[in-house]
Parts: sequence; C-alpha cells; structure tokens
Amino acid sequence: MTNLRKYSLIAIKTLAAAAFLAAGAAKLAGADMMVQTFDAIGLGQWFRVLTGVIEISGALLLFTPRLQVFGASLLATTMLGAIASHLLILGTATMLPSVVLFTLTAIIAYAHRDQILTLTRQVRA
Repeated sequence: MTNLRKYSLIAIKTLAAAAFLAAGAAKLAGADMMVQTFDAIGLGQWFRVLTGVIEISGALLLFTPRLQVFGASLLATTMLGAIASHLLILGTATMLPSVVLFTLTAIIAYAHRDQILTLTRQVRA
C-alpha cells in the first residue's frame, strides 16, 4: 500500500468514525431530531437505540486490527437501511449524508477485504 493510499484511508476512516460516533451519541442521548426521525420511521424508539449502538460499535471497529472490514460492512449496511428509509418513508431531501457515509464505509470495506479471507483461512486451519 502506497503512503498516499494509506494516509487517505486513515483520513476516510477518521471522518467516517467521527460522523458515526456523533450520530450514534445523538441517537443514544435521545436528541429531539433523532426521536422525531425514528417516530416517522415507525419502528419505535428501541430501533433508534439499536442504531446508535451499531453506529458507535462500527466506528470503533474501523480502528480495530483485523476487524475493520466488519465495522465498515456493518456501517455500510446501516447506511443502506437509512437510504431505504429516506426513499420509502422520510423523503429524499436529507438523504445526502447517508449516501456519503455509505460511500465512505464501502471504500473502507473494500480496502480491507483481505481480512475476510485471512479470517476464513484461520478458521479452517
């Protein structure tokens, strides 16, 4: 991995982690905007709390050796759910952050895709 690629990936991880830590903390703290958003989705406030836990856990996994691909995949999947919620329920006006965060986490997952093969080989051995 070249230095430019390495430092670019660190910058992307840092940006994504900061965004997910902030969003997850807002969900867990019960920020009014988050409560209202999850009311509109209609699955209940337990789903807001679960999403907050997933976002914080995924953000921490982005910097956990050998587990970055899982954190990024978890967060990318969460953002796909957010995009679907915007398209089907909330409206597309505020969808851009979800699309950007999906893109960032997909890049991180792709960059660490070798971790899946490494873990698979270790389990088989």
